[in-house]
Amino acid sequence: MSAIYTPPSIRRFTPNFMCFSTWVDHMPFGYDIVAAVKPKLVVELGTQGGLSFFTFCQSIKENEIDGVCYAVDTWEGEEHTGKYDEEVFNSVNDHARKEYAGCSYLMRMLFEEARPHFSDESIELLHIDGLHTYDAVKEDFETWYPKVKPGGVILFHDIYARMMDFGAWKFWEELSQQYSTFEFKHGFGLGVLQKPLADGSKPQNEEQLLKILFAGNDQDHADLRAFYIHAAKYLELGRKVARQEKMKQKRLEQQKQQQKKQNQ
Repeated sequence: MSAIYTPPSIRRFTPNFMCFSTWVDHMPFGYDIVAAVKPKLVVELGTQGGLSFFTFCQSIKENEIDGVCYAVDTWEGEEHTGKYDEEVFNSVNDHARKEYAGCSYLMRMLFEEARPHFSDESIELLHIDGLHTYDAVKEDFETWYPKVKPGGVILFHDIYARMMDFGAWKFWEELSQQYSTFEFKHGFGLGVLQKPLADGSKPQNEEQLLKILFAGNDQDHADLRAFYIHAAKYLELGRKVARQEKMKQKRLEQQKQQQKKQNQ
């Protein structure tokens, strides 16, 4: 990249919440985009197990950002995820209360029911990750776009997932022709879009990550993609080491208990 990029995730990000999710490949970027945007208001449409949501919350807390995060989901599932049992919501709710009581709010309702609760041009970071059909993603974008502040950032998950009737990829191709965008291709893809200013011009971004995303050259973009692929792999390696250490400690404890019984 044209300048050395040292994001907050390198210095201090160790995820404090994990669950099964293809969003695992984008956790370092999710942490860093929050640190770059410094949003007073984050809204996520489609939360399920909470991996992306709690990545945003953790960045808000650890980077001392004066902001709040809202998760909008019925926590009942849909045709792509299948039905959830109540334990999915309980897990998210418990972690939100325990770790982020001051900056996280769960809105258990349909997206259209939540929308009136937010003022126009108030959301600085919007994550669209609900039903992934073309029509559903398009509707989510078009109905929530007025709620996003000019210069705000919108994330789209699964823009490279071409399975079943997923259509996020198709709608993303259309958006990429109209807006200032960037895309990650790994981990089923993540699209990043910045809303233009009221006069239609591009924001003059000061944060380095935003500059690279929306004003970088092809080499900058290739380097950034490579960086976050390696960042995700690094986190996964750390989790494997931690799991192995935990298993080692468990075995040692079992051996101690067995030795104790033999000596009695």
